[in-house]
Amino acid sequence: MDDELTQLDYVALGDSYTIGTSVRDDERWPNQLVSRVPRLRLVANLGVNGFTSADVIREELPRLDSLRPGFVTLLVGVNDVVRLVPADRYRANVIEILDRLLERLPPNRIVTVATPDYTVTPQGANYGDPATQSEGIRRTNKILRELAGERGVAFVDIFDISREAAEDASLVASDGLHPSGRQYGRWVDRIAPAVNALVG
Repeated sequence: MDDELTQLDYVALGDSYTIGTSVRDDERWPNQLVSRVPRLRLVANLGVNGFTSADVIREELPRLDSLRPGFVTLLVGVNDVVRLVPADRYRANVIEILDRLLERLPPNRIVTVATPDYTVTPQGANYGDPATQSEGIRRTNKILRELAGERGVAFVDIFDISREAAEDASLVASDGLHPSGRQYGRWVDRIAPAVNALVG
């Protein structure tokens, strides 16, 4: 069958932002994404609360062998910041993740997404000095954007949307820390057009 007509099995990789901690399943951004991109069929959301880039390598990438996805998204980095993983280690991990994904998929079947800024949320200060942590998130996003770009992989930046949670409580989930379904919907306003441009 012509590739242009087939659905793509989609696997989401990442941490709490991918699995959608504190929101309903249908409010998670990968679920909202498939509702707007008909070519995608979500077959697995492998995100786990608290996962770092090293966890993605150890726990999530091996599962791709049996899932055999036709499309993958990656959002990981916040827990590297919280756990003070050195930037060079995060960079090395992202290189490994992206290069292993590219062994399975062409660049236009992978999308990376920025880490949001949790420090502006009501509970944000419980996870390190807000100014220091916010700068760490910016640094990890810069690394992910750079490494994805070098490989021809799309990067979607939602950092500025997440910062609006400082003034808009409706963008924060009931736990006072993670994005709400409404915020994830705002993310998908950006992610879906990027994905549609790649997969049609």
